[in-house]
Amino acid sequence: MSEPRVGVNKVVSVTYSILDDRQEVVEQIEVPVSYLHGRDRGLFEPIERALEGKMVGDEVTVNLSAKEGFGEWDPAKSFSDAIENVPPDYRKLGAQAEFENEKGEKLTMVVTHVDEGTVTLDGNHPFAGKDLTFHVTVSDIRDATPEEVAAGDVQERTGTLH
Repeated sequence: MSEPRVGVNKVVSVTYSILDDRQEVVEQIEVPVSYLHGRDRGLFEPIERALEGKMVGDEVTVNLSAKEGFGEWDPAKSFSDAIENVPPDYRKLGAQAEFENEKGEKLTMVVTHVDEGTVTLDGNHPFAGKDLTFHVTVSDIRDATPEEVAAGDVQERTGTLH
């Protein structure tokens, strides 16, 4: 029996690291995360293309521009306000606030700057505007269940690569 290869309707488990433009690791996942190849929307398309046909143990390196990855940094998703206008719970770095517009769309914003006079909240992904390198290793490949194929997603998701 031949070894399974990454392809459509295979559940693929990977580990990965993400490096910034200085080749410093900004995220590393050592516990495998799984996705449904060719059907899942949780994987950047250039990475999925690079994994096509690979086997367990194979590694790929993919460079993604900001546009291909997490998008350009959008100044409209960031704002600063006078500290006295911000509730005390949101006056510390890393605090998160969820906002909803009139259409019901939600945006989580993170406090990225606090000084004596202002608080800045940013709704951009932390990697927005950054060119990144993904090092991805295939750790497991299996046939998707009929339920997973029908749903177009892994039933017991262990994480995402995005």
